[in-house]
Amino acid sequence: MNSIRNQVQLIGHLGKDAELIKFENGSNKVNVTIATSESYKNKNGEKVEETQWHNLIAWGKTAEIMGMYFKKGKQVAVSGKLCHRTYQDKEGKDRNVSEIQVNEFTFLDKKKVVN
Repeated sequence: MNSIRNQVQLIGHLGKDAELIKFENGSNKVNVTIATSESYKNKNGEKVEETQWHNLIAWGKTAEIMGMYFKKGKQVAVSGKLCHRTYQDKEGKDRNVSEIQVNEFTFLDKKKVVN
């Protein structure tokens, strides 16, 4: 049961091209966003669609591959863990961020991935 304690799985569309960051020590990090949507009918019978945006990060080889192929609009499935961190913005205010640290992903678009 330890393997399911902090596991997130999402299917959605990428909101932007992945941003690959290469560090001097040779490690890689990627940042990208994914949108998940769901729809339902409200009490008046009207269709309502809700979209949630999620921040994704990855490290190492996973980050390198995501950096090459994660392009805006592509549909992907990702699996990873939920991470929270705090940082100070340019004005010195503390900001809280929740991110999904991606361990695995799958492309769901029917079109062939092109470089």
